[in-house]
Amino acid sequence: MSPSQPWRHFLLLLVIYYLIQLDGFLLLDGSNNLKVVVMGARGLHGDPAGETDAYVKVSYGFTIKKTPHIKENDNPDWNHSFDFGKVVPGYKMQFDVYDKDVFFDDWLGRCVVPISNNGTGSCDLKWLMQAAGLSMCASVKYSARGPALIPRMKTKHRMYYIALFSVVLLGLIATGMFQFWPHSIESSTDWSVDRHSVHDAPLVHLSASDPIPERGDLSCRMHTCFDVYRCGYNPKNRIKVYIHPLRRYVDDLGAPISSTGLSREYNELLSAISDSDFYTDDINRACLLIPSIDVLNQNSLRIRETAQALAQLPRALLAGGGFSTWTYRQGYDVSIPVYSPLSAEVDLPEKQPGPRKYFILSSQIALHMEYRTELETLKAENGEAMLILDKCTNLSEGVSSVRKRCCKGQVFDYPQILQESTFCVVLRGVRLGQAALSDVLQAGCVPVILADSYILPFSEVLDWKRAAVVIPEDNLSEMYSILKSIPARQVEEMQRQARWFWEAYFRSMKNIVMTTLQIINDRIYPYAARSYEEWNDPPSVKWASVNSPLFLPLIPPRAPGFTAVVLTYDRIESLFRVITEISKVPSLSKLLVVWNNQNKDPPEESQWPKITVPLKVVRTTENKLSNRFFPYDEIETEAVLAIDDDIIMLTSDELQFGYEVWREFPDRLVGYPGRLHLWDHEMGKWKYESEWTNEVSMVLTGAAFYHKYFNYLYTYKMPGDIKNWVDAHMNCEDIAMNFLVANVTGKAPIKVTPRKKFKCPECTAIDGLSLDQTHMVERSECINKFATVFGTMPLKVVEHRADPVLYKDDFPEKLKSFPNIGSL
Repeated sequence: MSPSQPWRHFLLLLVIYYLIQLDGFLLLDGSNNLKVVVMGARGLHGDPAGETDAYVKVSYGFTIKKTPHIKENDNPDWNHSFDFGKVVPGYKMQFDVYDKDVFFDDWLGRCVVPISNNGTGSCDLKWLMQAAGLSMCASVKYSARGPALIPRMKTKHRMYYIALFSVVLLGLIATGMFQFWPHSIESSTDWSVDRHSVHDAPLVHLSASDPIPERGDLSCRMHTCFDVYRCGYNPKNRIKVYIHPLRRYVDDLGAPISSTGLSREYNELLSAISDSDFYTDDINRACLLIPSIDVLNQNSLRIRETAQALAQLPRALLAGGGFSTWTYRQGYDVSIPVYSPLSAEVDLPEKQPGPRKYFILSSQIALHMEYRTELETLKAENGEAMLILDKCTNLSEGVSSVRKRCCKGQVFDYPQILQESTFCVVLRGVRLGQAALSDVLQAGCVPVILADSYILPFSEVLDWKRAAVVIPEDNLSEMYSILKSIPARQVEEMQRQARWFWEAYFRSMKNIVMTTLQIINDRIYPYAARSYEEWNDPPSVKWASVNSPLFLPLIPPRAPGFTAVVLTYDRIESLFRVITEISKVPSLSKLLVVWNNQNKDPPEESQWPKITVPLKVVRTTENKLSNRFFPYDEIETEAVLAIDDDIIMLTSDELQFGYEVWREFPDRLVGYPGRLHLWDHEMGKWKYESEWTNEVSMVLTGAAFYHKYFNYLYTYKMPGDIKNWVDAHMNCEDIAMNFLVANVTGKAPIKVTPRKKFKCPECTAIDGLSLDQTHMVERSECINKFATVFGTMPLKVVEHRADPVLYKDDFPEKLKSFPNIGSL
């Protein structure tokens, strides 16, 4: 395109509009110095939100100058001049006009002035804007004039520069030969707007009659809609990504489908891909194809036309910032954060974890009135511990409202104020995903997320329980008491983790896109995927900790807690009592009820006990005792508490103490009912013993902690026909688990607390399997059969148990960590 050809850019604005006219000129003074003066703006109209301004970038050679922003409604004159020094023949003066918005800097157009030998030249820059059907235009005119650029060189100087030019030319030729010469370094083509200009891209016309795609396939998963075979095997276990060339999509009237063309953020995203090891410029080598249509900002899109342009991608894998449980395809789509432009503009130094000036802070503007009313009620109840901010309405002229928040006339700097609070509220807005989450993480403030059905960013790999508190919207009124119950040490860990998440995954568009591609890469090459620790542990934790050479860590983390798996059939009353008591344990993370009755439905949701942790009911297809040891996807913690629905006598202190003991011995079975195996010399076989003795070789899984890895071994790696024998006889699944753990680890189980009686006082003889006399006889047969299958007797006998340190000591009960251990 020649410099004199008009530039046009169509901008779609739904509600607001503005008109800018820019003037400027170039001067060449008598000393051959080039000076540019950008005069200013006239006829400027700001949008109602007051969030729009414009600026100009002036480029000459390798030098770039930038004018101040034009603030809305002030109609200024810049009269801003730049001195570019000596004029260089052949260089061009380039003017780029940008509109700075809250989230995106929109590139409106470009004007290039070639500087001729006589120092004169001109070009026009024009673009059109559309708002509610109204077309507007503005123009920028530049001219260059002055004397001859540079006088003819003297001969001695000319020879010097010829020699210098020859050296540079030889270097360029050598570099070019190296680039095209075959070698092992994998090269890639950079992708950037400078190389693939939006305005130079081929036009693609969309007709109003073009088909609109149907709703995407909600059943898509990686194994059904993604061609993993296209990725193929490669030694680096890395997918290859191809970016489609730029196209300008326009409608029948020639208007583009996107008002912003290509935003700065999307350009950074595509550039990050092209600079990465994932990128390839060969579409035949790629298994992930990225369209060059900018769909980051829904406000700038024409939805219908964009859908027509993407109509050939019915099974596309989506990476979006506002997924809900209704639209998110688990294991296929990727939930990404809503990018905050303040991340690039504001440098917030990391602040040490600990208590801060405010306990709870709400900094979002334009909240729903119902939410703001509840927040104000909480503040009235808790005083200065809470701070509720809103948009400032009476700022001084020229002060941006994006970086300010107000409360009763007091102005606070944003996002700096976030560092003054321990917890920061993140509520849903018009959309589920909010950029405020990124700002809160950057400040090291623990986010309190109240957005039902919101899929948190990168939740497929990030453990948000370590960095955030998620509260149902209906429980907003209880938020203060919920947060107060979190121990101070845990809050400090969450503050560190929140900052780490931002630095690693939210900081820039490059971080966001690299994390997204790594998640997809891990799905395709799971054997080379990053571990939980690699995704969630900050570098200081990874480098400072000592890793066990076995598959288990030395001490499992405290934060995730344990999952209680309750096997039940028909004892509703005792089941509800068990659930109520377990829910009091501080370390309980989730409660999973395995409903083993195929002839009866579980109780209605309204009848279940109201507890503060997630409760999931899993209905089995067959009544098998082995169902309790199935590796359910719902078990996300390392620790599992297997418990029967009639174990109503264990207190919350006993259960919490058992979990603490398991944390010290994560490769053991840690339980409460102890049993022993004995050798019967008269019969010449093993015997099951349930009487009280000084020795223990088994703990029953009617109440026991173990690592979830053993669920996998029990279900898929149990030797011989033991699992089928257990299911057929409805007996001995706990003995089989004891054999399995002892055989794998070579260690004995650990009995905790002195309790020995575990009979349900309300249960009748027909309620339980263990009350049948034949049941006890079969258990001796189990031991002998299992020993035969294993080819050895793996069970180990011990003569000790674990009790709290101050158990039975004459010490005030309120000072004991576990005062309610219970009786025998």
